[in-house]
Amino acid sequence: MNTVLITGCSSGYGLETARHFYAMGWTVVATMRQPRAALLPSSDRMRLLALDVTREESILAAVKAAGPIDVLVNNAGIGVVGAFEATPMAHIRKVFEANTFGTMAMVQAFIPQMRARRSGVIVNVTSSVTLAPMPLAAAYTASKQAIEGFTGSLAHELAAFGVRAKLVEPGYGPTTRFAQNTDIPVSDLIPESYAAFAAPIFAAFANPPLTTKESDVAQIVWQAATDDSTQLRYPAGPDAVALAQA
Repeated sequence: MNTVLITGCSSGYGLETARHFYAMGWTVVATMRQPRAALLPSSDRMRLLALDVTREESILAAVKAAGPIDVLVNNAGIGVVGAFEATPMAHIRKVFEANTFGTMAMVQAFIPQMRARRSGVIVNVTSSVTLAPMPLAAAYTASKQAIEGFTGSLAHELAAFGVRAKLVEPGYGPTTRFAQNTDIPVSDLIPESYAAFAAPIFAAFANPPLTTKESDVAQIVWQAATDDSTQLRYPAGPDAVALAQA
């Protein structure tokens, strides 16, 4: 029976991805900073672990508790929306710690077992902003673009050991809590000088022509994890697919 470890399972894409892998018969190690058992099925095939990807000791404890895994899905991350000019550098570093360095640390922690076994898949979840950067998300976009380059290089590096690295690029999901898991309100990052510029952008967010559902992303993550081809990128959701085709 295959085992997957997924980060950021408290809500949104991570939560639905954990449910999808479980439905497909996998053993799921669902991780989040504060585990909530009520979110997921109660079963021997569903294991909950506390994990903060920004803390080395938390990652090492998760590696030990999880044991051997076949697939690592790096989904945990935080968003930030606002004018770059008004975004404190401390907050930008926080975004990179979660989205970029947290992903890298998780990959580094699990490579040894996959390399020794000469099998395994690493799926890094980024965003459709890597396909078409959008305004008012410069720091977030940069953190995800870094993972795109990182994963592309990693795929070459690990192929010799039978380990595959994949990218899933979700579109915009209005039901996810993007930018709500940070400690700075969006309003604080939109100075008056940017208000006229930001207004139509936020209006477009409120009524996008195409959107991505959590189930779209879960299906594509599973597809990437089970695809033994050399394909690297997997857009997820109709809006992401449209951007990739463009």
